[in-house]
Amino acid sequence: MTRPIVGIICNAHLLNDQYPAHAGGTMNSEAVARVTGAMPVLIPADPRFVSVPELLEMCDGFVFPGGRPNVHPEEYGEPETEAHGAFDRARDAIALPLIRACVERGQPFLGICRGFQEVAVAMGSTLHPEIRELPGRMNHRMPPDGTLEEKFALRHKVTLTEGSQFHEVFGATEVMTNTLHGQGIKNPGPRIQIEGTAPDGTPEAITVRDAPGFTLSVQWHPEYNAAEDPVSRPLFEAFGCAVREWHAEGARPGLKSVG
Repeated sequence: MTRPIVGIICNAHLLNDQYPAHAGGTMNSEAVARVTGAMPVLIPADPRFVSVPELLEMCDGFVFPGGRPNVHPEEYGEPETEAHGAFDRARDAIALPLIRACVERGQPFLGICRGFQEVAVAMGSTLHPEIRELPGRMNHRMPPDGTLEEKFALRHKVTLTEGSQFHEVFGATEVMTNTLHGQGIKNPGPRIQIEGTAPDGTPEAITVRDAPGFTLSVQWHPEYNAAEDPVSRPLFEAFGCAVREWHAEGARPGLKSVG
């Protein structure tokens, strides 16, 4: 039996400051292959090369990973400012409609960091460009110096809603995470269910309310050390179960066409 296919949305990069490339972190591929049991496939996030209907047909599930560029504020009705940082409009153009289509179909996805913010925006949320500048908030950004181990070290706990999907996955109402991000949810969309928060109140774990499929998204980085970490592993295992179920059922009758 063939493995399910999980599409990992790539980020745009310039190699040596001049050669354009689409790239995905090895950590994401390793987490998908080792923990979910699926085959990772890197997706060039650019509507010139791929379309949402093609991706839905090819893949059983998706990982929307982190990335340095942010979702453009025009996607949630706000003007661009210097605080919003860099953007990747091509990824916006693929990721946001793909998330909405997955929600509608019940096709599983996992949102990570920027992916968490994409899910929030796709479902009608707005974002703070710099949560560390808000009164009473922590600095959640990645440290600029240090080894990978130091940068991805556990930073703070996330408190989970009792009885939520995340509570069910982790079997706990508190988990320690390696949260690393600059932006955060300002006003959640009507279907965004906040199921976990940082000590300063910043949303860190969300699902899509009334969605028929797996929609868990986190503001931390579970792809790091996913096979050994006691929080990361059950999250990817739960995602893997959803992906295998979708794969086993194959094309589902009665689904709305997309595109």
